[in-house]
Amino acid sequence: MRVRFWGTRGSLPVAPTAEVIQAKIAQALVAAGGRSFADAAEADAFARQSLDFATYGAYGGATSCVEIEGAEGTFLICDMGSGLREFGIDSFRRIAGGHPPAYHFFLSHLHWDHIMGFPFFGPAFNPAATIVIHSGHADAETALRRQQEEISFPVPFDWLRAKFEFVVHKPGETFDVGGVAVTLCAQHHSHDSYGYRFEKGGRAAIYSTDSEHKIDNMESEAAFEAFFKDADLVICDTMYSLGDTVSLKQDWGHSSNVVAVDLCHAAHARRLALFHHEPTYTDADIQRMHAETVRYEELVRADRPALEVICAYDGLEVAV
Repeated sequence: MRVRFWGTRGSLPVAPTAEVIQAKIAQALVAAGGRSFADAAEADAFARQSLDFATYGAYGGATSCVEIEGAEGTFLICDMGSGLREFGIDSFRRIAGGHPPAYHFFLSHLHWDHIMGFPFFGPAFNPAATIVIHSGHADAETALRRQQEEISFPVPFDWLRAKFEFVVHKPGETFDVGGVAVTLCAQHHSHDSYGYRFEKGGRAAIYSTDSEHKIDNMESEAAFEAFFKDADLVICDTMYSLGDTVSLKQDWGHSSNVVAVDLCHAAHARRLALFHHEPTYTDADIQRMHAETVRYEELVRADRPALEVICAYDGLEVAV
């Protein structure tokens, strides 16, 4: 399987201001120290080798949308955040190359930041496309139709031309989509949330966002350890620091980088992707949290196998 991140922010999309971009350019010029470059390729090579990611790159600003590539004859997409628009455009390219226009969506929950990209999903207007929406929520169709009512959006849901199917699943039940085994797990979040485990060829990828983990509910944590067990990649909600989750933002429905590392260690997972980044965090803030998470993992690892910690950004691809 291959995982592509089309949107990694939480709560709402964000875009860098002119001031932010100007600051990145200024930092890059200082680091260049007056040297000149023969062309853009040479300058790019210098940037990649000499600048940190927060300066030469960006974590992106689109909300949750992750593609799990590996199914036979269909696209697998987790959530419909604003990153869905770019995925839809890219899928047209792949369909032109012979990929069937079939889409299976897996919704964690129905809050706006996780469905707001759907009205801009171009393939939904393709009469040859098939779109199957999997969820643990019986009201998923209601949520998608409601955001396209006239008071909110000029194009009603009934104008879409793709063939739609809404399927509700129960946690713990495994079903097959294009040769990939999929299982749901109930999570703690307002109006409920669900994580997904994708398995194929002895490999497993977890998509678990908008889930709050509480120290006073260890029975639930044991269930997550079992759900994450031996996963090759765990995409996990790490929106807040541990201090925020136990003080100012308790009961807000999100988790921390520290809890994610602990759960992955307990589950013997191999790789953790920090995800659902706080919208007020700058690239430097996210990079700092990534570094702190790597350091924490090293401190608590003890005699356990190392857990690789990566930080998701819009455009990242990971082989599973």
